[in-house]
Amino acid sequence: MSVRTLEPKTLWNAFADLNSVPRPSKKEEKVRQFMITFGKKLGLETLVDDIGNVIIKKPASPGMERRTTVILQSHLDMVHQKNETTRFDFENEGIKMKVEGDWVLAEGTTLGADNGIGVAAIMALLEARDLTHPPLEAFFTIDEETGMTGAKHMNGKLLDGKILLNLDTEDDDELSIGCAGGIDTNTTYTYQETTITEGWEVMKIKLRGLLGGHSGMDIHRGRGNANKWMARLLWELKQQTKFQLISMDGGSLRNAIPREATCCIAVPKVEEALSLLKNSVGQLNSEYSSIEPEHSFEFVPVERDGKAVSEEDSNKILNVLCAVQNGVFRMSPDIPDLVEASSSLARVIVEKGLFTTQSLQRSSVESTKAEVSMTIRTCFENMGATVEQSGDYPGWKPNRNSNILQIMEQLYRDMFKDQPKVKACHAGLECGILGKHLPDVEMISFGPNIRAAHSPDEKVQISSVQKFWSYLLETLKLIPQQA
Repeated sequence: MSVRTLEPKTLWNAFADLNSVPRPSKKEEKVRQFMITFGKKLGLETLVDDIGNVIIKKPASPGMERRTTVILQSHLDMVHQKNETTRFDFENEGIKMKVEGDWVLAEGTTLGADNGIGVAAIMALLEARDLTHPPLEAFFTIDEETGMTGAKHMNGKLLDGKILLNLDTEDDDELSIGCAGGIDTNTTYTYQETTITEGWEVMKIKLRGLLGGHSGMDIHRGRGNANKWMARLLWELKQQTKFQLISMDGGSLRNAIPREATCCIAVPKVEEALSLLKNSVGQLNSEYSSIEPEHSFEFVPVERDGKAVSEEDSNKILNVLCAVQNGVFRMSPDIPDLVEASSSLARVIVEKGLFTTQSLQRSSVESTKAEVSMTIRTCFENMGATVEQSGDYPGWKPNRNSNILQIMEQLYRDMFKDQPKVKACHAGLECGILGKHLPDVEMISFGPNIRAAHSPDEKVQISSVQKFWSYLLETLKLIPQQA
């Protein structure tokens, strides 16, 4: 079955069109031009601000002219991840999609439902001629996934709307009214190299198949972090026998839980090292059997090449990787089941005399964001690493009494005979930043069921997209008169 045959056809066809265009973060030239062309072909006012966000304005349908203007907002870029065995060029190929039961997913790569389904829904609204809606301002931002650059540098003067609907959450029974802010921590450390001991053999350790996922939305699920697992494996080996660390490479994206890691080590006796390593692997497998059932370790002999990390620096590197905070830092004392603060060790590289890491700290409270980022900074500074923290962006403070929330809560009850979950999320939605530029705008975020975002297992539920679409259409009919 083709995605283009699914209902609502206008939305799914827009998603298919969008997914045919490469759209990596920070390289949105192609998708930006795609959206500009789309708006102009419809004869709608189409603007591009200085940073590269696209705005398309559509007049109200007949009889809705005096309703409050609504900003419909989603981001154009997507996370690019693929399985190790998948051959795919994200900068030049369109996403290959498939339908499996009630789900749409990609073939070995991320799908781009985050936030492509939101973009496609807005495109379908802009294209439609028979829907009831107030004046609309479609606001497509760039670079949400790697820095929220579009939101940070947007021109708020180009928008007139007083209600903003952000279509970038991943559970169709939730209305999000708050989110976490974040900060990136990048570290570098120059280590001393030494020759690989004569007569020692070199092996590569490969860890594959962890679930991974979104480092905000999935951080509380207790999934394995490939960088932390590899560090633990090597630290435990170090307590029992000698080895030399040669290299390490784990994770890929700053906002994804690492699924894979590799390292090379030199050992005096391969059989002894394998026995010890397999004991540690068995312990990990036992601890995570109900969470990480599909992962695998592989131990492969390789040729002696390059140099090893000095023993002193090897100890420093393993110690800091084992000690650094990863996962939930604090749960919210005010909102049930909400992660308030967290950190994810996203990227680790040990190679050619340089040890580098990337991590992302999140919190819905500025003071605990400062605390968790301080915890990471001081951990690395204690080993002598250089630490740079950047990309700081604010959270979105919940407003439980907003008019649009009252409207959408009641509508949800009327349509689905159930109570929506009104909550804040631990992801870095753009709303926190947008609110700084649009201080008088009421905001709310919602979307269809998306699972495993930021990983090659990403999928979106077809029936949930239909539910989300009908809910969005009915919401637009209920937008109140301008104040």
